[in-house]
Amino acid sequence: MTLRPSRPRLAAVLGAGALALTACAPSSSDGDSAGGDGSTTLTVWSWRVEDKAAYEKIFDVYEQEHEGVTVDFKPFTATEYNKILATGLAGSDGPDVPQVRSYGGLEPTIASGALAPLDDAVDLSSWDQNIVAGAKGKEDGTLYSVPLARQATVMFYDKTLFADAGVEVPTTWQEFVDACKTFAAAGTTPLAVGAKDDWTLPIVHEILAGARFGGNDFQEAVQAGDTDFTDPDFVASLQVLADLEQYMPKSVTGVAVTDAQTIFTSGKAAMYPGGSFDLATLQSAAPDMDLGVFQVPPPPGSPSGATTAGWADGNFAVNANSPHQEEATELVAWMATPEFGQMVADEIKQISAVPGVSYSDPVLQDMADDLDDSGSAYLLLTDFRYGSPSGTDLLGKGIQELFLGSKDAEAVSADLNTGVMSWFTPGG
Repeated sequence: MTLRPSRPRLAAVLGAGALALTACAPSSSDGDSAGGDGSTTLTVWSWRVEDKAAYEKIFDVYEQEHEGVTVDFKPFTATEYNKILATGLAGSDGPDVPQVRSYGGLEPTIASGALAPLDDAVDLSSWDQNIVAGAKGKEDGTLYSVPLARQATVMFYDKTLFADAGVEVPTTWQEFVDACKTFAAAGTTPLAVGAKDDWTLPIVHEILAGARFGGNDFQEAVQAGDTDFTDPDFVASLQVLADLEQYMPKSVTGVAVTDAQTIFTSGKAAMYPGGSFDLATLQSAAPDMDLGVFQVPPPPGSPSGATTAGWADGNFAVNANSPHQEEATELVAWMATPEFGQMVADEIKQISAVPGVSYSDPVLQDMADDLDDSGSAYLLLTDFRYGSPSGTDLLGKGIQELFLGSKDAEAVSADLNTGVMSWFTPGG
């Protein structure tokens, strides 16, 4: 199906230049109805329960600018959302605008035929293409959704603990290791890592050792088939984690991510390697903490400089069976504008996918700057979630085994390579 918006205000929006489609969320029970007075209610579904108030505030702005349109946002529990969405899209009571997953997580929804193509409605050519890739079909390259936010891997640090210990933000690998030693000697956990939750470990790997395996250059080489995950640089990047385990909480594989966050926000740890999505949680838990972020300097032998890995976190699409195709597309087009992108930054505290957005929160601005200046792909998510076993699953469990001492870096790399190469075709 090809969308050809015709309403005057939609045409004006689309004619304004490159558009950025960002966020929509859940729906209401009667959202797919048009009132007898010509009014329309658009339903938006999402898994972001914690953002409900922010989205309602954002959509209030849209309603004020679009007379006769009501946006009904309904979030569902994240762990139940995929099943709920699949059922809704297969029937007649699904959302007009669903929030959908990215990259490999998006493929099943595309394959079901539930999403309307958006190439004729949205131009994302000026966006970060690593982010846009997460909104397209892998096989046909068609745009089926628009990214809500850019997530980044970041090293959070407690500025007060650093100042009290006389530690400067490290600019070399040796300074980083020395900082870890200083905090450990003082009884402060240097790195608050929660390795019980294996999903977070590929993120920790990117933060501490993305430069060691080569960032974007390695991504291109793997995609082309010029190397694979047994590459000596990738093996060395996993050894970096093994060497740094001594600076993580004791019995780190038994520490949950929420426990690691508590260790950090309670002032018992100096640094927390996580994602930009953690910012609001950390600030809520410790509103008085003087929080900062920095890029970990490249370890010795790194083929690239310091890097910040990024990826698309959730997209918004148009239900191919929505009775309000035109209105839903118009809403999505508005979500692609700087106005919407700025509200995502201000209200949801996310790095907007829309280019040119500014950030009032200095920590969010620093993260966005690092992503813009030296961004790379969160490789195992952006490129290696299109088959089973997924790259993130394999590496997460592999790093747990590395920390437990049951496998070394070379064995973890070999297992990762065997798993993903069972379905990945280089150059494909």
